[in-house]
Amino acid sequence: MKTKQQRKQNNFVVKDRTIFLFDSLSIYNSSALLETVEWLLQQEEGQTLTLDLSGLTKIDSAGVITLHHLQEEAQKNNTPLEQTGATPSIAEKLELFKPNPYTKKPDAPALHPLENIGNKATRFVNEYVIKFSFFMADVLFWSATDLFSTRQRRKGEFVNQAISIGVNAVPIVVTLSFIIGLVLALQSASQLQTFGANIYIVDLIVISMMAEMGPLITAILIAGRSGSAIAAEIATMKVTSELDALKTMGLNPLRFLVVPKIYGSLITLPFLTILASVAGIIGGATVALTYLDITPEIFINRMPQVLYQKDIFTSIVKSLVYALIIVITGSFLGFQAERGAEGVGNETTKSVVASITLVIIADSILGLIFY
Repeated sequence: MKTKQQRKQNNFVVKDRTIFLFDSLSIYNSSALLETVEWLLQQEEGQTLTLDLSGLTKIDSAGVITLHHLQEEAQKNNTPLEQTGATPSIAEKLELFKPNPYTKKPDAPALHPLENIGNKATRFVNEYVIKFSFFMADVLFWSATDLFSTRQRRKGEFVNQAISIGVNAVPIVVTLSFIIGLVLALQSASQLQTFGANIYIVDLIVISMMAEMGPLITAILIAGRSGSAIAAEIATMKVTSELDALKTMGLNPLRFLVVPKIYGSLITLPFLTILASVAGIIGGATVALTYLDITPEIFINRMPQVLYQKDIFTSIVKSLVYALIIVITGSFLGFQAERGAEGVGNETTKSVVASITLVIIADSILGLIFY
């Protein structure tokens, strides 16, 4: 066998399952020793090999790692590998760079399902509910303060946000509201015809669109369209350190970024809601004329009898509440972004889901208050 022959490579020789090292073992010559000993471990499986370090005078960290790695390989191959003859300085370096043995931590005991629920609920309250409450308080404070101070307000930003959030959303809001009003009237027409109550289609469409469907449809569309854009914008600024740059320049990110969006949404969402309600009523009037023979004149004359100022007031109040929810939720989750592009996408998705959920919850609460 090759192991029975005396072989000399670089700084070591192999004879009778003993590897004699001499001179130095460093990053420049440790690879040859590594390859040779690994080959011997495979060939001499189960038989003891010896590393004689008596002739070794110098060793660096790469050499130490090589010797420790060979010990690990020997254990894997069930082949004893002994080290002998190391001088005190060599032994000290081997001990100094000795890797810590890996010890697997014991698995934590499984928690009771109720404990898991409690932990998740506590984490949700601490990471979202409490932080969101403080964030909302800060936003509302600075929104009220900046009504009388324009030092940190970008010139023209309020107009830009009003156009982005409100004006640009008019086509999609009006179109979908018209379709929903049309479908709502169409589904109700056959039932009203059965009882000869065609005229009540006016009551159904006007009250539902003005007090309920108009604000809700508008809020859901704005949450998906503008709420996601707000979250993505702020999240991108967070992961690219632009928010840190604003702080370095002495600018408050809330006042600089969020407050103009609050103003823009509060001004435009009531108008969008009114447009949505009117478009839905027009859709219902179209069905009333087509299927129930109710002329526009009859429809318009019936409207004042069923539409009260309370319904209009309710619609406007709801739109203002929804505007605050959408902007604050999108901004809050944007500020929570981490881990680059993936984090931006995650927070944007969360903002849409959270905004729509909070809008529906708020709609239920306001419905109980006003009715």
